[in-house]
Amino acid sequence: MAAVVFCGEGGGIVPGAVYATEAEEEKDARFEGQLYARSAVLIDGESGRVLYGKEEDVPRPMASTTKIMTCILALEHMKGDTETAEVSEYAARQPKVHLGVKKGEQYYLKDLLYSLMLESHNDSAVVIAEHVGGSVEGFAELMNQKAEELGLQNTYFITPNGLDAADDKGIHSTTAKELALMMRYCIIESEKSEAFLEITGAKSHSFQDVSGSRNFTCNNHNAFLAMMEGALSGKTGFTGDAGYCYVGALRRDGKTLIVALLACGWPNNKNYKWSDTRALMEYGLEHYSYRNLWEEPSFSDIPVEKGIPDRNRLSGGATVKIRVEDEPEEWNYLVREDEQAKLSVQCKEQMKAPVAKGEAVGEISLALEGEVIGKWKLVTANSVGRRDFWWCLGQIAKEYIKINQEK
Repeated sequence: MAAVVFCGEGGGIVPGAVYATEAEEEKDARFEGQLYARSAVLIDGESGRVLYGKEEDVPRPMASTTKIMTCILALEHMKGDTETAEVSEYAARQPKVHLGVKKGEQYYLKDLLYSLMLESHNDSAVVIAEHVGGSVEGFAELMNQKAEELGLQNTYFITPNGLDAADDKGIHSTTAKELALMMRYCIIESEKSEAFLEITGAKSHSFQDVSGSRNFTCNNHNAFLAMMEGALSGKTGFTGDAGYCYVGALRRDGKTLIVALLACGWPNNKNYKWSDTRALMEYGLEHYSYRNLWEEPSFSDIPVEKGIPDRNRLSGGATVKIRVEDEPEEWNYLVREDEQAKLSVQCKEQMKAPVAKGEAVGEISLALEGEVIGKWKLVTANSVGRRDFWWCLGQIAKEYIKINQEK
């Protein structure tokens, strides 16, 4: 790993900047003409870093992949497995694919989540939304609030089921990258991630309405779960505007990979999404591995103006040592073999006495292929007092006493 050191306020790597490299261009070329999806992304589930992208920041309709957000919000708002929801007339009128609920019926909310995620039932989505948010519009507000909390700037929700929709603020849409980040939240970051994985990983689920008068069985239509070893979760989607969409996650060899696809073909090309998902997952498994990117940096001492000289001498300059606050022993990151990390340091060139121990003097940044992936504060490792008249007088007195004692 190369280390680049810049001192002064103008130096250093620009946080958040991304610089194109020959390696990145070669990486993108490996899938040129091979992926069916108009928008595709592969991200590292642990860090959220994009490992491969194709128009990953272009907003597009997302169809029923929307339901991962509906599911995680419902889980986070649920008070328990026995919580029930009542079916409204509007919910009962939702188009296929639907469970076939009827106005006035009551269902356990958790059973509806299996209906939502395994069979992608549109009526179940509305029952859930109306129960949690008070109305579809109220639930959409919760969805957009969560998107904002997650930093998703190009995502806009109108419906809980992903049916094509538009209003005066825009269309129901997201980007491949932000859809993948939503899945990352659902399976890793949310306090309800285990419940989400339990539901989306189930092969089937049987249940009744609360009265026990109707029986249902839902089967999981996520073929990816049986396609690759380590498949964790996923959600399909299709509408006329969105085309076939998919978001899925895999965990194998200590890696968590997430793929998101938008506009991945239209009928009769239902299987394009599986081809793209497998290709991207295999690429991540083959070309990426964890590497420790941290190397302990070395620093020059900072001169301290009017500071007490080192070793309390009457003459000579004063300096202060610096260290990395909360310095990591290791910084393991999922990288390609050809990717390079750089360490950059921004620090003060000079300080004025007095200087306290632990005082901030700058920061150190770790960048991978131009993208900053870690920052740490630089602080003083010791204190330096001020060299003034009274300190000098005291030192002269000490020297005078020492000389007389030696006589």
